[in-house]
Amino acid sequence: MVKTATKLHYDIVGSFLRPIELKKAREEFFNKKITAEELQEVENDLIRELVEKEIESGLKIVTDGEFRRSYWHLDTFWGFAGIEHVIPSHGYLFHDEETRADSARVIGKIEFKPNHPDLLAYKFLEELVEKNDEITARQSIPAPAQFYSELVRDEENIKALRKVYPDEDVLIADIGKAYRELILALYEAGCRDVKLDDCTWGMVVDNDYWATRAGKGLNRQEIQKKYLAANNAALIDLPDDLRISTHVCRGNYHSTWAASGGYAPVADYLFAKEDVSAFYLEFDDDRSGDFAPLAKVPEGKDVVLGLVTSKHPELESAESLIARVKEATQYVPLEHLKLSTQCGFASTEEGNKLTPEQQWAKIKLVVDTAKQIWK
Repeated sequence: MVKTATKLHYDIVGSFLRPIELKKAREEFFNKKITAEELQEVENDLIRELVEKEIESGLKIVTDGEFRRSYWHLDTFWGFAGIEHVIPSHGYLFHDEETRADSARVIGKIEFKPNHPDLLAYKFLEELVEKNDEITARQSIPAPAQFYSELVRDEENIKALRKVYPDEDVLIADIGKAYRELILALYEAGCRDVKLDDCTWGMVVDNDYWATRAGKGLNRQEIQKKYLAANNAALIDLPDDLRISTHVCRGNYHSTWAASGGYAPVADYLFAKEDVSAFYLEFDDDRSGDFAPLAKVPEGKDVVLGLVTSKHPELESAESLIARVKEATQYVPLEHLKLSTQCGFASTEEGNKLTPEQQWAKIKLVVDTAKQIWK
């Protein structure tokens, strides 16, 4: 049965603050005090509680909060064949701090595995809502472009990559094939809503970042072509009733950020050419630029305005949100706009600097304000 929750005008990005019990269980598992099965039971119980809370809060699209992941992206990459978990010399560099140091590196041909952790995670989530016709279970996965970006993240990753994939066209084809098979496996498990989370475009728009990359001989237009090719390669001949969207992020780690810049430099590729039906976009502060690039979004596609920040506890005013949505209608019709937080609340297990109560207050603000706008 195809559910209709995606017709609503409020939404979420999907990750939620990790409960203390979950953090404790993960630490105990890391220290070999509990088994993988015992950790999974803790995850299962807390995901059940989360989904109940999401539904009570008025959400019609629910997630498992990414409670089974350490990172929003790396856990997915590690689930493919041909990939190993490595510890580089540095983590990701954010505005105020450096993340934990983890990465994904190629050691063989990249392929989908039938026991991929995202597929197993979705099957449990689907069981929780499959009998509720009003609720849609969403699976978020990092975009294929993000996978490509990780594999060329530093010299060591590139060196390992070239041993297996001297031809980048073959690499992009294999990434696309592995992702497409993951998406189809999710579909077979009942999933009708897949969101591709993607920081690559958020880095491309940052002029300071590209000043550094250009010094290494890289070209902004060429890298956009690669990102677009990787993403679209995964989205060929998918079922008509499968909704594919993408979320563009500029970094979300412990309430810090990684990049700045408006969407204009990527609008001709991301908005005009990526084969998705909706764009979840950050617009919670001046770093995201104005709404003008939304003019490049093709007619009939949705834009989810991330106007409510998930980084800080202070609540935006409903009046300011209503005014900004009205401003966006200069470029996208109101019926194709939605309201959301700009990102999730915990892209990694560290989480942003909010309390659970403040997190749910943000969700309530999104739902209540959207109901005022789209009556």
